[in-house]
Amino acid sequence: MTTLAVAARPDERFTALERLETFYDHGSIHLLRTQARSRRMGDRAVDGDGVLAAVGMVDGRQVVSYAQDGTFLGGSLGQTHADTVVEAIRVAERARVPLVGFVESGGARLQEGLDSLDGYARIFAGHVRLSGVVPQISVVCGAAAGGGAYGPALTDFVVLAPRAAMFLTGPSVVREVLGEDVTASELGGPSVHRANGVAHLDAPTEIDAILTTRTLLDHLPQRAGEAARVATPMRAGSESPGAAVPDDPRKVYDVRHVVGGLLDGGRLLEISPSWAPNVVCGLGRLEGRPVGVVANQPNWLSGVLDADAGQKAARFVRSCDLFGIPLIVLVDTPGFLPGSDQERGAVIRHGAKLVHAFADASVPRVTVVLRKAFGGALIAMNSKGLGADGVFAWPRAQLGVMGAPQAVGIIERRAIAAADDPTAHRTVLADAYAAEHLGAAKAATDGHIDDVVLPGDTRRRIAAIFDLLQTRDRTGQPARNLPL
Repeated sequence: MTTLAVAARPDERFTALERLETFYDHGSIHLLRTQARSRRMGDRAVDGDGVLAAVGMVDGRQVVSYAQDGTFLGGSLGQTHADTVVEAIRVAERARVPLVGFVESGGARLQEGLDSLDGYARIFAGHVRLSGVVPQISVVCGAAAGGGAYGPALTDFVVLAPRAAMFLTGPSVVREVLGEDVTASELGGPSVHRANGVAHLDAPTEIDAILTTRTLLDHLPQRAGEAARVATPMRAGSESPGAAVPDDPRKVYDVRHVVGGLLDGGRLLEISPSWAPNVVCGLGRLEGRPVGVVANQPNWLSGVLDADAGQKAARFVRSCDLFGIPLIVLVDTPGFLPGSDQERGAVIRHGAKLVHAFADASVPRVTVVLRKAFGGALIAMNSKGLGADGVFAWPRAQLGVMGAPQAVGIIERRAIAAADDPTAHRTVLADAYAAEHLGAAKAATDGHIDDVVLPGDTRRRIAAIFDLLQTRDRTGQPARNLPL
């Protein structure tokens, strides 16, 4: 268990050593390069040069980490400081174990000039080498400026503590160049990066950020090609997965209640919940095994896919694929969001990323259509044609090119316009079209889905497919988790 060394003072700023002692299992920490000093800093040089690196155990698993000391020259990076971070990356690479960085850095150390920039380049190169090899997590504890912000962006997951602030150019530079008076928090605080997708998780205290990181690690394997830890299986959440979905297709609901009815204990570690909330991505367990969940969220924009949702879901799918985490895809979407803003925002490109991520994935992946799946969004959400291992639909689900009212509005526009009561006639035609073309039973008959399943049977059917495919060869997995 973690020592929780600073639990008595949750709102204070922790030292680098306190962060490491709280993160690691009690008594397991071994520090690296503790006496390294910068030759360039003269009388101001200190042991460690503002960073600590360590090897230790987290829930009994080996993890390499480093923690920057924001009290020494603002955590700025010089050559010796960079050497220590690069050494931590090298050890993680050699041992093939996860790397966790506790980041608090004002950026390149001005006193060391190009040596600092070269240090960042070597760190970035190390993160790229590790990408897709072992999990990499950055916990941003304070300011992360310039290169200090780029490093976390190259890792798999970014966790923000409450004092975090990530930006390429700080408030003073912004004020000097643009005349804009802005605080560090306004420029790059947690609220900013929750909304733009830079942060995957955030926490109300630094202790919570550390514990969240431990929880995240528990859902991830030690390295690519190795299965993540299997926990003791638990029952699903107390609520039936079908109870949250209204019979009326026009009513919204929170898809997280459906997720809770499928996962062990109803627990979902949601990733980037405030960015593109029309799609829910997160990690949980099914019969003890870690799984990833991608789900349309009907209570936000009716669950449509847009450019941001495409980016968010594609990145998450790729991360799960890199680390062998099976995917559950829950579909309830009317399609892609139309409009000039979306087209200018490259919804085509970002939607294509989601299609590519699912089509390229080699992990087991099962799709369940809860209520509706129309148009290109039906394809993009892990359709059978993209190679899904199982595609199911609940009995009331509708699948097709578009919804019935829109379809008959195009096909039967002249008949509708000529009717005595166009609205009533359109409703009659829409009901007939839906019955003939959109039903789940017809999709199953035509082979576009594998079966129509009851909500209460969904968890068992998904688990059966994952059990069957858990030993599948994954030699075709991608080599890098590219920033999107």
